[in-house]
Amino acid sequence: MTSYVENETDVEFTFPVEETVNKIMETVLEREGCPYEATVSVLLTDDAGIRAFNKEYRNVDSATDVLSFPNVPYEVPAGFEVLENAEADCFDPDSGELVLGDIIISVDKVKEQAKSYGHSELREFAFLVAHSMFHLCGYDHMEAVEAVVMEEKQEAVLEFLKITRK
Repeated sequence: MTSYVENETDVEFTFPVEETVNKIMETVLEREGCPYEATVSVLLTDDAGIRAFNKEYRNVDSATDVLSFPNVPYEVPAGFEVLENAEADCFDPDSGELVLGDIIISVDKVKEQAKSYGHSELREFAFLVAHSMFHLCGYDHMEAVEAVVMEEKQEAVLEFLKITRK
């Protein structure tokens, strides 16, 4: 399992960012039954940066808290069997790891939402990573039923890791 974390801001957190990403990534992939070693790239940016990505890739001209860009063409959530006959571009040619996709997080939103929700920046950051990891595993929340499933899975991971709201 490999994560590449790049912080293009001057913001530093009081918790270990890469360790947090790795714990969440490992927990999600284990719970979802991913049979491969995997790679995820995480970019930490500010509101202006994420707004530019949101406008370019989603045609939405506003800042958001997190963006997820899955690399796997799932037929069903966590349907890793689709990779048995997948194109080679789903796997890193050097490491052989499954390239799950990219996550972009606004550090401004992490700070703002943590304060707004009355919990730690660690909790907010961890929530956003977990949320994105489930997107990278093929989950979505466009329909109410999907949203409930995704929310339950996110909370279960954070509870397991003891990253709670309090």
